[in-house]
Amino acid sequence: MSSTSQKHRDFMAEPMGDKPVRCLAGIGDALGKKLEDKGFDKTYVVLGQFLVLKKDEELFREWLKDVCGANIKQARDCFGCLKEWCDAFL
Repeated sequence: MSSTSQKHRDFMAEPMGDKPVRCLAGIGDALGKKLEDKGFDKTYVVLGQFLVLKKDEELFREWLKDVCGANIKQARDCFGCLKEWCDAFL
């Protein structure tokens, strides 16, 4: 993926660990706050939901839209970030 954001590249450059949810591509302060308020405060918690949804792009994007109001680009960026991480590390 040559068109990834700097945030995406930074996320992929090191282990996930306890990174805050706002480290995910597509998730800024506003969406991050909404996710945190609903218990999705760490990247690994969102990864868990991603895996529960069986890495299905449509389901994940719809979930992200429902839980925090992500638009199509934000949801696509977040999905791409998690998918690439899974492809590299799982």
